[in-house]
Amino acid sequence: MTTRHDHWIDGRPEAPAGGTWLATLDPATRLPGDEVAAGGPADIGRAVAAAERARHGWAARSPAERGTVLHRIADAIEADAGTLMRLERECTGKVPAQLRLEADMSAAYFRYYAGVVRAAGHGRVIEQGAGAHTYTRYEPYGVVGVITPWNLPLNQACRALAPALAMGNAVVAKPSEFTSASTLHLARLATRAGLPDGVLNVVTGTGPDAGAALAAHPGVRRLSFTGSVATGRYLAGVAGGRLVPVTLELGGRSPLVVFADADLDGAVAAAVTAVAANSGQVCSATARLLIEESVHDEVVDRVVTAVEKLRPGVDFGPLITEAQYAQVLDLLAGAPVPPATGGGPYPRGPKARGLFVRPTVYARVDPRARIARAEVFGPVLVTLPFRDEAEALAMANDTDYGLVAAVWSGDLARGLRLAERIEAGQVAVNGGPLTVETPFGGYRHSGYGREKGLAALYEYAQLKTVSASLG
Repeated sequence: MTTRHDHWIDGRPEAPAGGTWLATLDPATRLPGDEVAAGGPADIGRAVAAAERARHGWAARSPAERGTVLHRIADAIEADAGTLMRLERECTGKVPAQLRLEADMSAAYFRYYAGVVRAAGHGRVIEQGAGAHTYTRYEPYGVVGVITPWNLPLNQACRALAPALAMGNAVVAKPSEFTSASTLHLARLATRAGLPDGVLNVVTGTGPDAGAALAAHPGVRRLSFTGSVATGRYLAGVAGGRLVPVTLELGGRSPLVVFADADLDGAVAAAVTAVAANSGQVCSATARLLIEESVHDEVVDRVVTAVEKLRPGVDFGPLITEAQYAQVLDLLAGAPVPPATGGGPYPRGPKARGLFVRPTVYARVDPRARIARAEVFGPVLVTLPFRDEAEALAMANDTDYGLVAAVWSGDLARGLRLAERIEAGQVAVNGGPLTVETPFGGYRHSGYGREKGLAALYEYAQLKTVSASLG
């Protein structure tokens, strides 16, 4: 039985102003899924008005009071993780381990920002002598628009919502029309947890209808967007025309650099994770594997052996949208070399009915080839051999993107030296942890602004200076 999901505005469900809903599908089976409200400018207008009414009271609460509510939201996510995971599975096809990881991280974002806003969400005194009292303070923007993608719906919603709410903003969120249900349920849980009505609103719909209206609404004073470069450029133009700041996280073509003296077991495991985690539908996937020539073939053989053990529906899920499935297959069809393994969809069986692509490895690819340069966003690795550190660095930086990179080397000094010269927002050396606490964002076409860590808290705040003469 099909369920219809309305918007969530001012603490309650609201039917779409236009009276229409959008169909979704289960990508694991291609069977019809639930329907979500088809929002547009009228729905965005209602949500922004609700946020505007609510923002002053929420901002007036102390960081400790806001933090208490955020802790309750984290509690609610943990208590109802089963429902959130089910809603996400039905529209993404994700495997249980991936769903559990994302649910846990979603709660962790709210816990982290509930705590750090109390310690770091304030300004400082500037000493100017006995005759003056000068200080800075962080103030919220007011109404913030958050537009999230389909690949990690709940996780990426929480990644933006938690710091925005912690700093006292009210939010209107627009999730992808393909994967809206978990974000809607999150808003319902937040209301039950004590978040005042209107502080978090969710309007569903397409980018051209709902997303563009949110970006253009004069009541929205800050934007956060995760998605494609093309849409990011458009939204940056809209925001720039209104002099509204925006955080853009636009994807990557991230290198994983492996030297001959590295822990090859760790490097191979990292490469396989890039294929398996969310079927490669992760903007930070290190799926461009640069390997020192002397161990290139050995590493490729080990990666292929490991990749061929991955089980569809257990270790990795389907691609999430028909458009992404077609795009990945088009990239595979144009590959300049035959695959070492994989290379297309499953030819028969239950997985052939869904949007599954076999985990694929292309070895010794021309660095100029499209499959080596484009963001594939699927379970596909390409390998490129290098001779020395200088060539490894040049190849790592030979991309339009700059989101994430990884370096594996037995010489830690060399690993750190390379990490400091790779043009990317995050670089992990020998599997260094990148977590909720570590700022995340890119260079060049990967966007600008930062999410996660303390840096994200300040993305959602304006810094004011106050100076009083005491004479």
